[in-house]
Amino acid sequence: MGQQEIYDFLRKYKSKWYNSKEVCRRLDVSIASATTSLKKLRETNVIHFKRDPHRTNAFLYKFK
Repeated sequence: MGQQEIYDFLRKYKSKWYNSKEVCRRLDVSIASATTSLKKLRETNVIHFKRDPHRTNAFLYKFK
C-alpha cells in the first residue's frame, strides 16, 4: 500500500471529502498505512485537506 493507491482513489472519487478511516476501509489497508501515506501527500501539497470540524486532530482529504 502506497501513496499512489491513495492518490488514485482520491482522483477517482474527487467530489467527496474522506477521512483516513474511510480511505482505509475503501482500500482495505491498515489505518497506520493510510494515515502515513495521507500525511506525506498532505505535506507535499498534492491533495486538499482541512481539519475535521467534528473530531479533534483529524483531517479530511480530497483530490486537488
